[in-house]
Amino acid sequence: MLSEPVPADEIVFLLDVDNTLLDNDRFGADLGERLEQFFGKAERERYWQIFADRREQLGLADYLGSLQLFRTGLDDDPKLLGMSAYLLEYPFSALVYPGALAAIAHLESFGRPVVLSDGDVVFQPRKIQRAGIWDAVAGRVLVYLHKEKVLDHVQLRYPAAHYVMVDDKPNLLAAMKVILGARLTTVFVRQGHYALAAQSNDLWPPPDRVIERISDLITLNLSDFQVRS
Repeated sequence: MLSEPVPADEIVFLLDVDNTLLDNDRFGADLGERLEQFFGKAERERYWQIFADRREQLGLADYLGSLQLFRTGLDDDPKLLGMSAYLLEYPFSALVYPGALAAIAHLESFGRPVVLSDGDVVFQPRKIQRAGIWDAVAGRVLVYLHKEKVLDHVQLRYPAAHYVMVDDKPNLLAAMKVILGARLTTVFVRQGHYALAAQSNDLWPPPDRVIERISDLITLNLSDFQVRS
């Protein structure tokens, strides 16, 4: 049976950003094209290797730090400054999924939408601001290295009787569900390369709800975010 409905003012909706609210795969493709245009295919591949190494080392997508290391051997190339501007001024608002901002507004009728994202403390907030997501959640933005490991911090910042986590990575949803149990409803959005990976269907515990696109949230009501006890 369903648990007792949680009052709307006691629900916090935690929203991932990359490939949940905006198409970060598209950004990666655009960045790769610009790198190849400026520096050639071999240098583009070198950047992505640096990026992959830093991701393994730091556990986050470090675009700016990777560019800093990428400059080695290219210090006299003026196009490096163009790459810096490209990253910082990229029009992320063009990558927001259709219906994503309307979905945030819809959730606000039930509780408090809060962005909960992994990332660095410079580029990720910049991305969220330029996408218009920062304003859509009235500045309620949390950025951590590993969000699934700091749920105690999240609960202190935004205390609630019940949480809903919306994310494209089922492994993170499963990890959070283990920690919060029935206090968390997990919503898996099948967008982006992580969500479409074959192993995404084999994790335990499975997501409480699966949607195909972020705009599907608009069709859901408060009762759809209750979990089975």
